[in-house]
Amino acid sequence: MSRKLKIAIVDDEPDMRESISQWLVLSGFETETFASAEDALKVIGSDWPGVVVSDIRMPGMDGMAFLKRLMALDSSLPVIMITGHGDVPMAVEAMRVGAMDFMEKPFNPDRMTALAKKATQARRMTLDNRALRRDLSEGQQVMSKLIGASPVMERLREDILDLGQADGHVLIDGETGTGKTLVAHALHAVGPRASKKFVPVSCAAYNDEALTARLFGPLEDGLPALEEARAGTLCLEDVEALSEPLQARLLAFISEQGTPAETRIIAISNARGEGRKAEDSLRPDLFYRLSALKITLPPLRARGEDILALFTRMTEQFSEEYGCEPPQVSAQEAAQLLQAPWPGNIRQLINVAERAVLQNRRGSGSIASLLMADGEDNQQATTTEGKPLKEYVESFEKMLIDNTMRRHKGSIASVMEELCLPRRTLNEKMAKYGLQRGDYL
Repeated sequence: MSRKLKIAIVDDEPDMRESISQWLVLSGFETETFASAEDALKVIGSDWPGVVVSDIRMPGMDGMAFLKRLMALDSSLPVIMITGHGDVPMAVEAMRVGAMDFMEKPFNPDRMTALAKKATQARRMTLDNRALRRDLSEGQQVMSKLIGASPVMERLREDILDLGQADGHVLIDGETGTGKTLVAHALHAVGPRASKKFVPVSCAAYNDEALTARLFGPLEDGLPALEEARAGTLCLEDVEALSEPLQARLLAFISEQGTPAETRIIAISNARGEGRKAEDSLRPDLFYRLSALKITLPPLRARGEDILALFTRMTEQFSEEYGCEPPQVSAQEAAQLLQAPWPGNIRQLINVAERAVLQNRRGSGSIASLLMADGEDNQQATTTEGKPLKEYVESFEKMLIDNTMRRHKGSIASVMEELCLPRRTLNEKMAKYGLQRGDYL
């Protein structure tokens, strides 16, 4: 934890508060004083960035009641109790309740310093561990949104975990709608900067003057993006929209940072799907700085049965949102989904899934009609990769068993009855497709 921890001193005697505070400040600590437990509780919460030193005998809420309130807020908060000569048994009881230690009046300055050092070290470790768990949890949540078991998605997740730990700037490209912004968030969330800010800026959303102010300032309100993202991550979406003068200023900023960079830049290019590349739009020296590390996202049509898994997940979410049953996908419709070229990629699939749920609620329409409505000729809706019929059949079979298991919440008997499958056959197919009953309970 980079910031300095505080020591909250709670005592109704002004002289004692000042005496403890002065000594701790001289010993290199930062203090904050309170005349009562009630005042302290207005400030101290579960993630209080420091420790507490409190007298036991105080008017109003006494030290024991205060300690119990603090332990209810955060049982890991180090609390040092101050006692009079006759209060040692009470101090021992306070340690049983959760206090870290106690010291008697008049306090020994060296013991006070030693206890304060021990308490702040313990608190720093607790808060650092909590921050790490939060960062890991956020990273796992973002990574869980990268749905798919295809080889290209497995590689993508591995690349994100590897590059997330690196210091270099990153260029992300790929066709429109492939999830580039989500990948940028994932790179930040799994790396050492996860506790710092992630600041996205769409370079195509501003004119040149406004973008200059947004990136470098001055702004009437708030910090410019480069300052706001300091020590964190600046995400430049549509980086190819940067003008020549702005490219020059950004290059100067990157050069001034040195190596390793204090602020990491993740640049997102949307030029690939339009027959151009990022290097066609950026000056070479800036391009090579930004593309020190690079990720190219796979198009949806190259992800095989991920298409069915994504479509199933999206229709389930929209069905829950609209309060209706998800549409049942036939074998023919599954083949159509797998063969569609998906020029809009995941974004297009999400739109089709929502419309499929809405038309299913009305009891009309088909998935084929939705694909054709998106400007695709269903007779020619084949991917450039092409696949044997066996692969399409297996993909549909896996999707059908998966959907049925979800609907029946893992009830093997219900799935056997609906699909007219004997137990052994169902078990063999679930093993073949990596489906586990426990995932549906």
